[in-house]
Amino acid sequence: MNMTEKARNEVRETVMNALGRLTAEGKLPAEPLPPFTVEQPADSSHGDFSCNAALVSAKTFRKNPRETAGLIAEAAILDGTLFERVEVAGPGFINFFLKPLWFGETVETVLSQGDKYGRTELGQGRRVLVEFVSANPTGPMHIGNARGGAIGDCLASLLDYAGYKTEREFYINDAGNQVNKFGLSLDIRYKQLFGSTEEMPEDSYHGQDIIDHAKAFADIYGDKYMNVSEEERRKALVDYALPINIKGLETDLLKYRIKYDTWFRESSLHESGKVAEVVEMLKAKGVTYEQDGALWFRATDFGDDQDRVLVRANGVPTYFVPDIAYHYNKLVTRGFDKAIDILGADHHGYIARMKAAMTALGVDAGKLDIVIMQMVRLVRGGETVKLSKRSGKAITLATLLDEIPMDAARFFFNLRDPDTHLEFDLDLAVEESSKNPVFYVQYAHARICRLIEKLAEDGVKLGDVSADKLTYTTEAELAVIRQLAALPDTINEAAKAYDPSKITRYSYELAQLFHKFYDTCKIKGEEENVMLSRLALCTAVKTVIKNLLDLLKVEAPEKM
Repeated sequence: MNMTEKARNEVRETVMNALGRLTAEGKLPAEPLPPFTVEQPADSSHGDFSCNAALVSAKTFRKNPRETAGLIAEAAILDGTLFERVEVAGPGFINFFLKPLWFGETVETVLSQGDKYGRTELGQGRRVLVEFVSANPTGPMHIGNARGGAIGDCLASLLDYAGYKTEREFYINDAGNQVNKFGLSLDIRYKQLFGSTEEMPEDSYHGQDIIDHAKAFADIYGDKYMNVSEEERRKALVDYALPINIKGLETDLLKYRIKYDTWFRESSLHESGKVAEVVEMLKAKGVTYEQDGALWFRATDFGDDQDRVLVRANGVPTYFVPDIAYHYNKLVTRGFDKAIDILGADHHGYIARMKAAMTALGVDAGKLDIVIMQMVRLVRGGETVKLSKRSGKAITLATLLDEIPMDAARFFFNLRDPDTHLEFDLDLAVEESSKNPVFYVQYAHARICRLIEKLAEDGVKLGDVSADKLTYTTEAELAVIRQLAALPDTINEAAKAYDPSKITRYSYELAQLFHKFYDTCKIKGEEENVMLSRLALCTAVKTVIKNLLDLLKVEAPEKM
């Protein structure tokens, strides 16, 4: 149950009923009421919920809004509702104040729903595919992939929480130019082991991993492949090294608590003929033309800023073609209701061209959403970190996770919305203090676990909870409960925005409110009903923190 939504709906119903009575009595004209909003004021002294119906209807009723608000407040019947009083404020806001029972019912709802609390039916079971990371398998994952992994995995969990049927997918770029470059780089390093003086091209892969692969291949096969064609040698090297790299990606991602439902190979689109097929489909739609020996897609006819080459003059498809085939596969062949891609900031132009291609193929482009993720800046001691001190190489996902706790990595990468640049403080990530947001949230959970344990030692246990027996009077208590009640709305807002950072922020704010309550409201030794009410509130907070840390795949420790 969404207690916030329940209260909002009652405000609307109360206002509409009051307007109906006022119209029947001739105190207001019988005119359609413009849309109005019901919101929660930032300052609870202004009411728990505030309505602007009188303000938006000033022209309709041809009355001063404050006068209209007064009429509505006077005509409002609160008997049998969640509210104990209604007041008029400012230029004509109508403010509603909740009865104490609502706060008890909210705590009871959290405790009764347990690990299901906060889940919503926004998605109504619609199938969503979240594709993220999809790192080039020719090398290790970098910090951008680390952020993309945390965002994509938590987004998939969030959408599941919001009632979607969600799957995770990694798209393996095991065909095309980058694999050719991988083969070239391995080839040269392998030949150098047997006396070749050929230099590595500037745009080839110069990493230590290429050298290591070449040496390991040579340990197995010796100079056997020095006497075969370049094509055969490169194929053998790629067939050996690429599966090792892909397995390494899977291992690193599992360590990062990411498990994919599907690893989809680009090569499968080529081998099945789907890449060539999508070109023929576009031709059949009449949306291509030839120019300078190349085949072009009329992307500008579908909202893109320029036309795009599909097949080069040499007959080789551009990378755009398998990408079209891949997205067609997601939305048509496999029939997902929504496909979400998590991409880096350099892919802004990708959105218009891919949506143009889907539209040209008769696919609803609204089913494809692309989340753009901005860059990460690693900071240590206030200075930007460019190199790892241990290896002298760029920091990868694997080396980052050797340096900072897993929980901090997943939480920190989701501290800002994806389209915001992120400054990742390596010192803060390992600090065990209230300055560290993930530590602060985890400490709230551990603090409650310790409280429950200590009270149990004294024979105090919660037992069955009934809303009408729960008593909350202090603003510190009420503020925590309002935050608990806001969770279902927060889940829906975060899911609609594809923004897991709303969950980390909510968690941190809940921890702040809890710590303030805990430091100001005595629990142990209080009168029994007060003590049990506050114990119920603490248990509800513990439940919600555990639920959200589970969503983020962050540990919820019982001791710290």
